[in-house]
Amino acid sequence: MPPTTRQRLRLSGGTELSFITAGDASKPAVLLLHGFPSSARMFRAVVPELSRAAYVIAPDLPGFGESGVLQTVSFAAFGEAISELLDRLKIGARYIYLHDFGAPVGFHLAMKQPELVSGLIIQNANAHRTGFGPQWAATQAYWSLPSEENEAAATAHLTFEGTRDQYVANVPPDVAARIPAASWEEDWRVMCLPGRMDTQRALIADYGNYVARFGAIAQYLARRQPPSLLLWGRHDAFFELAEVLSWMQALPRMEAHIFDAGHFLLETHAADAGSLMLDFIGRARN
Repeated sequence: MPPTTRQRLRLSGGTELSFITAGDASKPAVLLLHGFPSSARMFRAVVPELSRAAYVIAPDLPGFGESGVLQTVSFAAFGEAISELLDRLKIGARYIYLHDFGAPVGFHLAMKQPELVSGLIIQNANAHRTGFGPQWAATQAYWSLPSEENEAAATAHLTFEGTRDQYVANVPPDVAARIPAASWEEDWRVMCLPGRMDTQRALIADYGNYVARFGAIAQYLARRQPPSLLLWGRHDAFFELAEVLSWMQALPRMEAHIFDAGHFLLETHAADAGSLMLDFIGRARN
């Protein structure tokens, strides 16, 4: 099995970016973009299998995992950081895995260089307003009126309990029991490091700017129709299941799979997801 290597890159702005690579660099590149509140650790169970057929790049986004914090935090800045990483690694065409906060980053990359997108792997990632249920009311109010009171309500989940809920909220007990507590405990440890909570608050605010780009993203998807694979945990407490239909309408040729899982479906269904990803990459290349 190809070895997995943890590396560090000092970006031009001075921030150190930590990332994992695995596999042969001559094979198709797969960029794995995690979401809140995780890191490249999210992909630990699929990287070994993927690396048999692909060159895997899994960064810790700035302010997550082992990566340093950016001076100015936004999804566009994250996108430029990952773009610099890919340039330094001399990565051309790539498949992009979108999850949660990874979606704004991935779309920044995809729309900047659409000719380099071999395909999209969409896992509980929102790009339509159908993904927002009533649980988003406080956050949407904050985007409309960024007062201290609204910010407090929109960031109330930045606690140990809120971090745990990213994994187990709304998930059936027998499925939740398969998710190790070490996952959210490690995320919370990192969030308590200097500068990390400020990063989270800034991203919650900036996600409103990402939502404002949904129209442009829809145009990109309609025009480019990238080969796409959707993997969705149906018990996601944060993105509505209706989002799946919006994705399928935007990408009529997309292959979609719904799992008996939550927001972090790789915690419980990595083997099935990994196999589907390998099949998708194999077909998309032909």
